Amino acid sequence: MNRHRTRRQTCTALLALTTAGTLLLTACGADENRADGARYTTATDAPASSRAAGDETAAPSDHLSTFALDVDTASYGYARRTLADGGRPDPSTVRPEEFVNSFRQDYRTPEHNGFTVTVDGARTSDPDWSLVRVGLATRPDDDPDERPPAALTFVIDVSGSMGEPGRLDLARKSLDTMTDRLRDDDSVALVTFSEHAETVLPMTRLGGHRAEIHDAVDGLAPLSSTNLGEGVETGYATAVEGLRKNATNRVVLISDALANDGETDPNAILRRIDGDRREYGITLFGVGVGSDYGDALMERLADKGDGHTVYVSDTATATDVFCRRLPQNIDLVARDAKAQVAFDPHTVADFRLIGYQDRKVADQDFRNDQVDGGEIGPGHTVTALYAVRTVPGTTGHLATATVRWLDPNTRSPHENTGSMETNTLYDDVWSASPRFQVTAVAAYFADALADGEYAIPGAPSLTKLQSRATTLARVTEDKDVAELSTAIADAAPL
Repeated sequence: MNRHRTRRQTCTALLALTTAGTLLLTACGADENRADGARYTTATDAPASSRAAGDETAAPSDHLSTFALDVDTASYGYARRTLADGGRPDPSTVRPEEFVNSFRQDYRTPEHNGFTVTVDGARTSDPDWSLVRVGLATRPDDDPDERPPAALTFVIDVSGSMGEPGRLDLARKSLDTMTDRLRDDDSVALVTFSEHAETVLPMTRLGGHRAEIHDAVDGLAPLSSTNLGEGVETGYATAVEGLRKNATNRVVLISDALANDGETDPNAILRRIDGDRREYGITLFGVGVGSDYGDALMERLADKGDGHTVYVSDTATATDVFCRRLPQNIDLVARDAKAQVAFDPHTVADFRLIGYQDRKVADQDFRNDQVDGGEIGPGHTVTALYAVRTVPGTTGHLATATVRWLDPNTRSPHENTGSMETNTLYDDVWSASPRFQVTAVAAYFADALADGEYAIPGAPSLTKLQSRATTLARVTEDKDVAELSTAIADAAPL
């Protein structure tokens, strides 16, 4: 029985894999920075079998896996909030890549712009199955004051449901704090939407106008229904009107994404932002709030808007999002970033990419720069976890991972690679590095909440998983890992 069900039927259909081959391995070693944009060609043009992300390979001829980079974390944040409230998240809202990408990693960062590529892995308790981690990292912004100015259009849901504690009140407090921390040469605009949308504040420089911005934020109050479609359309129109050259122009949508008025068809809403995204390069940052939350719609909006989503449930996470993560995402170091992993058919019998269903890219489109990838800022890490079944008794090359991205200013392409051998696999997941173990715990936890949909090999019970997380929180001295342990404990009795 195929345990890997197709989810979120409303999402854009996955592209078929039509042509692929084994990558021709070049002389480039792990973490070699190909800033010149050199291409890594395939050795053959043998056709590849069609395979949905999350499924095992259907034939040995298909040993490529290609996806757009994604740094969303909303799925994990919403699951943690739901569990803390005594509930259990709907399995359809559980995306394991967003669980994994919610935690710090131990990847080496590049000395210059671009990515490093780390590939490592460990064997599981299931015979011949391993977990292989592909890690990508960008260089942190050493001097945030050197970033380009920001032009941020905040599109704020003021519908009746936003009156619930932890929604609009949290947004107001967060925006007030952020207004004090942005630079004088940054600009903000405010758009609200309920039954109708309204531009409360046109694009305004912060220098000399902070009091005016605070007054606009403090005047936000919940009204009636949720015309999210009109809110998004008005938000992008306001962003276009206030567009600043040589600045990062971004729409920040703050909502529970429960559209119930006006245009509620996701495809129609998405079409409204597509033209402005392409013509003006305006990106979207989605901030989800509320115990009832339209996760699927917010995720699709962010994907279509070349952005990503987070979820906030309390003052601490809101402060982190608006005062650390949003400023971190003002600047971009890579546009349309994609990754392609080539598994060696001599050593790998089967493999599954765990998650990334909505970010899948056809193998032949890896170097097609007209095909959307992910937008990545400074100091980001992206992790993809694979379940890999090795051929018994074989040794040698296991996999090569390549990341391709466009310079955000010049649109010139760049690539970098990393690879690993079978003899570098740790003997056991729980003897690997602490950060690898955190990755495994997060993925196993997501799989448990998704009712085993991803069938990750070697899955321990929730009780054992919680014990692992507790130990790792002590070893790493990481409060985020401690919160993971708490979330697993909240799920264990359910």
